[in-house]
Amino acid sequence: MAPLVAVGQKDGFETARIQERLLELGFWLMLVDGDYGTTTKQAVMAFQKYMGLEATASVDQATADALTLSTTRAVGQSNEPGTLVEVDKDKQVLFIMNAGKLLWALNISTGSGQYFLEMNQKDLVTWETGRSLTPSGRYKINREKSEGWWDGDLGQIYRPKYFNGGIAIHGSKKIPNYPASHGCVRVSTSAMDMIWASGFIPKKTPVWVYGNDIEAEGEPPMIPTTTTTTTTTTLPVDPNLTTTIAPA
Repeated sequence: MAPLVAVGQKDGFETARIQERLLELGFWLMLVDGDYGTTTKQAVMAFQKYMGLEATASVDQATADALTLSTTRAVGQSNEPGTLVEVDKDKQVLFIMNAGKLLWALNISTGSGQYFLEMNQKDLVTWETGRSLTPSGRYKINREKSEGWWDGDLGQIYRPKYFNGGIAIHGSKKIPNYPASHGCVRVSTSAMDMIWASGFIPKKTPVWVYGNDIEAEGEPPMIPTTTTTTTTTTLPVDPNLTTTIAPA
């Protein structure tokens, strides 16, 4: 194919070629239409993370060259039969795999690794405290909420699919190029809609979380003594348990 060119974040024919190429390589976006919209930015960022490039969500020449020269679809680490979700904390990419082959790769943001002390969004006299981790391990989707936005203790989450206590894959309005959540796995709201519409990740789908956590900076915050406090743990828990805590 003709070499792809740097488009930054501009709309047009060359962007449509980039969109088509991203889909060929397994990075999901909504439509090949030449519009450099949200899902295109997310797909570009996922590709950049996967390739070890600076994740800017803009197509510079290095990104265009990597797209041109790539010869195979992206791939995770699993060769297991059936569908499995991989959450790669090092790359900050989610892979939906089936029998060792990629269905789609998505940009994500997992736990920041930092300590937090925040007001409970559903109970404004209660503090939530803990460390923002997405624990590594093997889990399964065990509960889900299909409709719209839900109020979690630490913020709103969109159409969540829970796999480890209150930790879920869910849609978010903010999926940056670094780990930023309280522990959940953030994807774009459009990607979450695709996950639901495709039926790729029903209940009981295995979820494999792996990679390194970012070291916490500083000490755990002091808890105010004049209000109620709740300690939010992001240590591995029995995925069959139900909890009302929903890290965002």
